[in-house]
Amino acid sequence: MWFEKSTRHRPSVDESEDCYDPFLAVKDLEAAERGVYRIPRSGGRFSNYLTCGTLWGSTILSVIVAPVGVCSVMLTRFCRASLLLISIVLSIARSLWGIEDEPDNIFAGWGMPGTGTASLAWYPTDFLRDVIPVPCHSHNDYWRKVPVFSALHAGCTGVEADVWLFDNDPELYVGHDRPALTPYRTFQSLYVNPIVEILEQNNPDTPFYNGTRRRGVFDTDPDQTLVLLVDLKTDGANTLAQIQSQLEPLRVGGWLSYVQDDVVYERQITVVATGKAPFDMITQNATYRDVFFDAPLNELYEEPDVPSASDDWGPFTYNITNSFYASVNFKRAIGPVWSGISDKQLRLIRGQIKGAHRRGLKVRYWNTPAWPVTVRNKIWHTLIAEGADYLNVDDLKAATRRRW
Repeated sequence: MWFEKSTRHRPSVDESEDCYDPFLAVKDLEAAERGVYRIPRSGGRFSNYLTCGTLWGSTILSVIVAPVGVCSVMLTRFCRASLLLISIVLSIARSLWGIEDEPDNIFAGWGMPGTGTASLAWYPTDFLRDVIPVPCHSHNDYWRKVPVFSALHAGCTGVEADVWLFDNDPELYVGHDRPALTPYRTFQSLYVNPIVEILEQNNPDTPFYNGTRRRGVFDTDPDQTLVLLVDLKTDGANTLAQIQSQLEPLRVGGWLSYVQDDVVYERQITVVATGKAPFDMITQNATYRDVFFDAPLNELYEEPDVPSASDDWGPFTYNITNSFYASVNFKRAIGPVWSGISDKQLRLIRGQIKGAHRRGLKVRYWNTPAWPVTVRNKIWHTLIAEGADYLNVDDLKAATRRRW
């Protein structure tokens, strides 16, 4: 599969791995037993020592030269300034190169032909083998360099597709607005088919695995569901019907979360409809449904200081049997934030989160401020601390590094 080569997380070698044999080739096994691993050592160690040695030598030289002409105040000050500058340069050099090699550098030849390790290199489910899932939603995911894959590689557990349906055309086109649409960027080509391929890759048919426990997209957390948020940009009823039709490959594979007889069964993919999605059409099938609604978070507010009378889902219009997310435009519902969230805004957030959680729904605020970064980070930190379940983000790297 193409993504095995182009999007694998931190690949050790750049070679084709299109074929997987669960059994080692005899010659590779014999070579492995003999320990014939011709793995080259890193060639950069000498240059690292040379760089650090040069900097240390300059430091020592400055210390020796400093006393010369001690009567000269200017020379002394110059030497001190030089020492400070060299110390800074030395610290930067150590952070860039370091004295020690990266731990995996000595294994640069692992898996290369002729090393005796060719059959040992590929881990069947290694597409996201060391990616830790993070509760963030890839906003406008179709803008990424590689939709779905960029978000998953960063660790996001939610992706978003804006879909358009036109008369006399069964395709669902993906894009933010009409000028951005192309014939080749469709719901199936960018989302349904790649997701099916990833799931099949993570659930291989081998003598060692019989698929008893179905695995999701993340190897580190195979039970984590991936939320596919579909934003309907055109007529709700017709577009929703076409979405349900095009989800058939995921449905046939048994990958979709669903509700049957008011019991929720969470699976590897959870589809949520938003935008012009008609709530009554989503809920009209009381026996079975596998598309959930994006409930209006601003309508779920409950006084944060008043004890809840009950935790049952029953009397609520929006609950876990018909909805998954509870979302709202942050700027519109909470208001502008200049330096930090005010007490009034914090109370509003707490009341909305309380109401959503009492209904079993996942809280997601979208259109949160993106700049200045310090304000954005404060908002992210506050939302997570108060119980928001997903961060709606554009900057995947900043969100998934969790340095806020």
